[in-house]
Amino acid sequence: MKFNVTTKTLSKTTNYEGAAAFILAPEMELYTLVVTAGLSGQFYEAADDKLARLRTLIAKNDPLFVARLAVYAREEMHLRSIPLVLTVELARLESGNSLIATLANRVIQRADEITELMAYYVLANERTGIKKLNKLSKQLQKGLAMAFNKFSAYQFAKYNRDAAIRLRDVLFVVHPKAKDAAQQELFNEIANNQLEAPYTWEVELSVLGKVKFFSEAEKTAAFCAKWEELIYSNKLGYMATLRNLRNILMAGISDAALEKVCGFIGDAKAVAASKQLPFRFLAAYREIKALENGRVGEILDALETAVLCSAANINGYAADTKLVIAADVSGSMQAPVSAKSKILNYDIGLMLAMLLQNRCDDVVVGMFGDQWKTITVSRKNILANVQEFYRREGEVGYATNGHLVIKDLLERRLVKDKIMLFTDCQLWNNNGAATIKDYWKQYKKLVPAAKLYLFDLAGYGKVPLNIEQNDVYLLAGWSDKIFDVLAALDKGGSALEIINRIVI
Repeated sequence: MKFNVTTKTLSKTTNYEGAAAFILAPEMELYTLVVTAGLSGQFYEAADDKLARLRTLIAKNDPLFVARLAVYAREEMHLRSIPLVLTVELARLESGNSLIATLANRVIQRADEITELMAYYVLANERTGIKKLNKLSKQLQKGLAMAFNKFSAYQFAKYNRDAAIRLRDVLFVVHPKAKDAAQQELFNEIANNQLEAPYTWEVELSVLGKVKFFSEAEKTAAFCAKWEELIYSNKLGYMATLRNLRNILMAGISDAALEKVCGFIGDAKAVAASKQLPFRFLAAYREIKALENGRVGEILDALETAVLCSAANINGYAADTKLVIAADVSGSMQAPVSAKSKILNYDIGLMLAMLLQNRCDDVVVGMFGDQWKTITVSRKNILANVQEFYRREGEVGYATNGHLVIKDLLERRLVKDKIMLFTDCQLWNNNGAATIKDYWKQYKKLVPAAKLYLFDLAGYGKVPLNIEQNDVYLLAGWSDKIFDVLAALDKGGSALEIINRIVI
């Protein structure tokens, strides 16, 4: 399945700004929706409306494609919640399909995802009361039972939280079959609330926090010693280290301990194994950069090294390939990616744009709002580059005049091979009637081989150009894995082709 398939016509509509747009085919719309967001509200779409659209799209698509998309979101894009949502929603439509059991077991890759899936099942089916877990789909029950066989006592204990739905609740509903006597004993411990809490770094810090110290200096020294102990014992995983950089730095650890932390953060193998979404590094960078501490620079350098490691596997372009990378910094792109996040949609766009810029030899980079403006930055300092764009976004205003990128190339008669827009695709012209579609047709006459790529960061299901004509391509997602799709496009493939190759 490819983007540029022959079709009679795509449905025309208007986007949220009232400009002409095209409605994506059901598979493409579901793909863009799934890989760009959870179920929190966005600038143009409330959470309830998004869920309703998701359910409609699942019903329109083949169940096998939906299942493959869930696996793609979990295993390739490293998303956790949306694959569980897809599984439950598919089960509501295909309750007897054996695909559901296989899918549930596949997307559950952490012990807490057992209870997360069940919690969404309760929510989606509007269940309340003491029997809210009853009448579970048989295939969903089978998949959850299989998932219980995947985890160790430590993994279960680590995530056996005191929440509305606990592991023992799900255990009693799905009745997993133990692989051996040892696992049966583990299941008995879960059932009897006898799991021994593992002594994790969180527990160690929590215990220390309950100690009464004679002075603040004694407390500070104790926490410094504990952080150093955790660092040298290698008990802190990559994400835990990334999220605790501020606490570690403010604890006043030794130079040697900080050097070990920075070495771990910038280690290529650790970065690859961590599967962090790129904006996680940006969030850590901003939090550390705001501190007044003489050792901040060392951590910032480590974070830049980490991002360079994550960019290393991105397919770049040779010096004879001329690119334009344009980041949308309009008002709609300044919505947070979730209710609890400080990261905005345009942060993701800027981050992905700078990752790609790092891998290109001949590239013009800029941002657009009311205006289009190019900004020259280093190829190496990816996070610092994002901050530079972030600092200057007000210079171009807050409209969505993406057409100005193409207009500028036309007026200067600049020949570029690839033009890439990182955007929510709600483009319009606030100064006239001409659209990006009009300018692109003109540019194709000037440069027939040119290609236009829309990196959709919001998944609203509407695009400003027909992606089945004139070398216009659509990609979507927040992960650096989006560039694997870009590489596939350059070889004549597509995102849907990648998804449809997944074996369930």
